Amino acid sequence: MAITCFIKYDIEPTKVAEFKQYSQTWGKIIPECGAELIGYYAPHEGSATTAYGVYNIDSLAAYETYRERLAMHPLGRANYEFAQKEQFIRREERIFLKLASGVD
Repeated sequence: MAITCFIKYDIEPTKVAEFKQYSQTWGKIIPECGAELIGYYAPHEGSATTAYGVYNIDSLAAYETYRERLAMHPLGRANYEFAQKEQFIRREERIFLKLASGVD
């Protein structure tokens, strides 16, 4: 059974457009690098600073390989640099969860 990675972002409320651009780029790259993208979610109502990225991966070992592929991918490197340059991400946290409500 796959595990799901939830990334919680604290973003600059004046830079939601930049976060959306960043998210759309990951939407192209993540599947190429070995994870199943569920989606990226930007603020809409309520908090103007909380956003999420969610994807499935087979295991923590597969996650390590996936992260290496992301780091080596030209668009992945460019997206990391874009985030650093534009400074729209103030903080991010990752948690890995397993589906508990599914049937074994």
